[in-house]
Amino acid sequence: MTFSLNTIILEPLSKERPKNAVILCHGYGGDGKDISILASYWRAHLSETIFICPDGPEKCAASSTGYQWFDLMDQTPEQILSKSLVAENKLNKLIDEVKIKYGFNGEQIIIGGFSQGCMITLQTGIKRKDKINSIIGYSGRIINTDHLSKNIISKPNIILMHGDLDQIVTIESFLEAKEFFGKHNYEIETKIFKHCEHRIPTEGSSLGLQFIKKHFNL
Repeated sequence: MTFSLNTIILEPLSKERPKNAVILCHGYGGDGKDISILASYWRAHLSETIFICPDGPEKCAASSTGYQWFDLMDQTPEQILSKSLVAENKLNKLIDEVKIKYGFNGEQIIIGGFSQGCMITLQTGIKRKDKINSIIGYSGRIINTDHLSKNIISKPNIILMHGDLDQIVTIESFLEAKEFFGKHNYEIETKIFKHCEHRIPTEGSSLGLQFIKKHFNL
C-alpha cells in the first residue's frame, strides 16, 4: 500500500512492527524532508514508533521547490477556509491510510506540525470522529475560529508552542488559540519560548518528545 500523499517514512529503529505513529506536517513552502529532521531526533528515543512526514498536497504558490497545504497568497478568510477544508480531507485520508496499513486505532496516532502544518493538524484533529491521541502544534494558529467552534467533535491531548518574537505567525495567534481551547473546555499544554522567532528551538523539540512519551505511555 502506498500513501495518497508523497511521504518520507522513518521506520522504527527496533525493526519490529510499529506500535504507534507520529504524522508530522511541514510549514508553508517546506516539504516532508524538512519536518523529518524533527522526526529523526525523536526517532532515536522512540524505537517502536513510525514517523510519517508527508509533502503538502499542492506545489507552493510562493516557492518553486516547496509545498503547501493550502494557498495563503492574496486569499480572503473565506477562500482560505474553503481551501483548508480540501487539505483537511487529504490529511484525513492519509491518517486513515496509516490506520489501515498498520492496524492502528486513533489512540495510537499523534499528529503535529509547524506553522501551516500546525494549522491544518489542529483543524483536522479536533474534527475527526475517531479521536486521535494527541496534537503537537508549533508556531501556528486556528485557521477559522468560527468554523472550528461549530465543528468540534473530539478532544485529543494538545500542546501548543510558540516563539514570542515570531513575526510570521505572531504570538497573538497563539494566545487566540489558547483562549479558544479554554473556552471550549480543553485542557491543553502551552509553552512560549523567550527570544524566539518563527522556528522550533531545541527546547521545543525536547518538549514535543516528552509529550509523545507521556501520551503513548512510554
